[in-house]
Amino acid sequence: MHKLERAVAKNGETLTQLKALVDEQEKDVERVKQRELLLTKVDSMKKKLPWLKYDKKKSEYQAAKKKLKEAEKKLDEAARSLSNVKEPVEKQKKERGEMESKCKKVKKVLETNGYKRSDLLEKENEAEARVVATYKELEELKKQEEHRQERILKATEDLAAAEQELKDLPVYEQPVAKLEELKSQVTELHHNINRKKNQKAENETLLSQKRHTLRQCVDKLKEMENANNKLLNALHRSGADRIYEAYQWVQQNRHEFKREVYGPVLLEVNVPNRENACYLEGHISYYIWKSFITQDPDDRDLLVRNLKRFDVPVLNYVRDSGNHSAPFHISDHMRSLGLHSRLDQIFDAPGAVKEVLTSQFGLDDSYIGSEITDQRAEEVSKLGVTDFWTPDNHYRWSSSRYGGHSSASVDSVHPSRLLLCGMDVGELEKLRSRKDELEDSISSIEETRKSLQTEQRLLEEAAAKLHKEREEIINVSHMEKKKRRELESRYQQRKKKLESLEQEEDMDASVANLIEQASKANADRYAYAINLKELLVEAAANKWSYAEKHMALIELERKIRESEINIKQYEKTAQQASLSVEYCKKEVEEKQLQLAAAKRDAESIAIITPQLKKEFMEMPTTIEELEAAIQDNFTQANSILFVNQNILQEYEHRQSQIETITTKLEADKRDLSRCLKEIESLKEKWLPTLRRLVAQINETFSHNFQEMAVAGEVSLDERDIDFDQYGIHIKVKFRESGQLQVLSSHHQSGGERSVSTILYLVSLQDLTNCPFRVVDEINQGMDPINERKMFQQLVRAASQPNTPQCFLLTPKLLPELEYSEACSILNIMNGPWIEQPSQVWSFGDSWGNLMRRAEAS
Repeated sequence: MHKLERAVAKNGETLTQLKALVDEQEKDVERVKQRELLLTKVDSMKKKLPWLKYDKKKSEYQAAKKKLKEAEKKLDEAARSLSNVKEPVEKQKKERGEMESKCKKVKKVLETNGYKRSDLLEKENEAEARVVATYKELEELKKQEEHRQERILKATEDLAAAEQELKDLPVYEQPVAKLEELKSQVTELHHNINRKKNQKAENETLLSQKRHTLRQCVDKLKEMENANNKLLNALHRSGADRIYEAYQWVQQNRHEFKREVYGPVLLEVNVPNRENACYLEGHISYYIWKSFITQDPDDRDLLVRNLKRFDVPVLNYVRDSGNHSAPFHISDHMRSLGLHSRLDQIFDAPGAVKEVLTSQFGLDDSYIGSEITDQRAEEVSKLGVTDFWTPDNHYRWSSSRYGGHSSASVDSVHPSRLLLCGMDVGELEKLRSRKDELEDSISSIEETRKSLQTEQRLLEEAAAKLHKEREEIINVSHMEKKKRRELESRYQQRKKKLESLEQEEDMDASVANLIEQASKANADRYAYAINLKELLVEAAANKWSYAEKHMALIELERKIRESEINIKQYEKTAQQASLSVEYCKKEVEEKQLQLAAAKRDAESIAIITPQLKKEFMEMPTTIEELEAAIQDNFTQANSILFVNQNILQEYEHRQSQIETITTKLEADKRDLSRCLKEIESLKEKWLPTLRRLVAQINETFSHNFQEMAVAGEVSLDERDIDFDQYGIHIKVKFRESGQLQVLSSHHQSGGERSVSTILYLVSLQDLTNCPFRVVDEINQGMDPINERKMFQQLVRAASQPNTPQCFLLTPKLLPELEYSEACSILNIMNGPWIEQPSQVWSFGDSWGNLMRRAEAS
């Protein structure tokens, strides 16, 4: 693309120079007007040249059309051949369908025949079973006759016993008076139960009302406590990832503290005037907002042990009776300069929290002014006020320890991101008190409801006992009646049994009847055998017919497969013919477009008129001859002598150069425009992704850098289309009063550059995928504070889930560093003095196990 830009610039410059030279030669060209006749003739010849080219394109177009017709003719022949081949195949497929239908019908007949034969076999087996059963019954009949007389005697005795038992059964009388007494008692108990139910319903109505009021109170309390959630969410977004868990742990374990514990500090601070929130938030360091404040050393130690994993600071407040902040006073002169308040006066907080903030950050030395203070800042500093805020700026004066001179710094005021989610603590306490009262009231009502429920249950149990007693009496009455009915039924059954035994047929008639049944069953078996024989003959004939039809069907399928293979060959031929037609159509379209273009070019040069057509008749009829004639006329015209013999050649050459360069310049401009569009298109594909990746790196880098130092950012250095100049800018700030500076050896020390480098590598960790990482002596050259912070960042990044293994190689480490459970320490021991220290590693334990064992001992 750079070559195209240089070519466009160079050709434009050359074109300008040539045009200037041609303009200077215009006077000399006027002397060659005698060549106009020859040149006119050349122009006429040039007019015919595109028409000859048009005639050539026309003949090519007609040849392409002829070729297309031949291809279409071949396609039609292939289609007819394919149709002729497909027709018998379709007929064979139809025959195959009919044959399959016949096979199915024969198969269905065979299945029906099989069902009939199976049915006949079952019937024959059933008849055989009847014959066998009849013969067995004859044998049993003989045995039964022997025992019939014995049974008649026994039935007579049983009848007499049943009659005697019925006479001996006493008559039962139902206790009506007792039943009426029980019924009245049950009715009275039900009345009492209904009364208790009504009392219980009234109690539940009152309980429902109280619960509704409690829900309203709880909802309002939750709504107000959502302000705390908003503040916690603001801390979470700003980098305190586990602030929720730390807050919940403190709330759940408040009973273990000796004195009140406050925190996070952001939740304890309330700024009534929202305009002052940005001043307080800008003056106090970020870490203090996520801190917890204790008032007892034991509480501090307990918090440090349990909140260490949540990465939140813990401060212990010790009341100092000798340290009092300066009284708040604004003089008239200060008011005239716009000063109207002090930072320790613009917020409400518990005493311990307020004293910690004031003592740590000098809130009683920082004032708040107006726009007037902005304009008269120098006068304010002369009053001894070295720190003050205005709506737009934060002014600070400091004195040098060495020279004694003063220097000022001015920073912009940034909008509050944390404090503007406050809440009214007093109203929250009122709602909590109201909630406790409602809960006590509901508890009392529930006790009353339980008492009523117990009384109702006792009454229901008493009613159930009486009802059960009444049911038992009724059941006894029913049992007595049932016993009498059973005795009467038994007497009637035995009487009927005796009559039936006396009325049984004699043995000869029964034997004759059984012999007749056996003969009939044998006749049925014979008929079934005849029918089965006929069905077997029919099945054999159908089997033969099915085999013949099935073989014919297989033959048809073989023929169809062979025909389909042949059809595929014809279809391939037809497809090739179709592709040839498509190719010819495209060729005809291309020739037609070329013909139209040639016609447009010819018409743009000259429209054929009768006079021009007559001139064309006298000219050569081929392109080669016409071009030779044009060249001859040019040569003849150039042979005319002038004072400057080369003026014509120079003029024509320069005109030709101008046309060539103009054409080249336009083509280069089009190519340059196309390249720029392609570059922009490609740039739109990868640049947003690159920006997003750099933004993700910047977000992680800024968050990590805030915990390590003051501020840092990563940005993409874009250079329009100079892609080889693109790069990454890493800007850092290690002091509050400084500005963000690009990472370099001119602005940062070696330790600061090492800290920035390792934080940038940690930020890349989420975007790269590798089996392991090795960091070699990154801590060399760092001061102990930065080295400790860097090590914490490295341990935290390497301990995240789904991260690759990380190796840190270093000749030394600081003492009392914090390690996670995922860390292992490998000490390379060598020398004559390591025998005793190395014994602690002989068990192969990890560093965590060694530390726990040391703490236990």
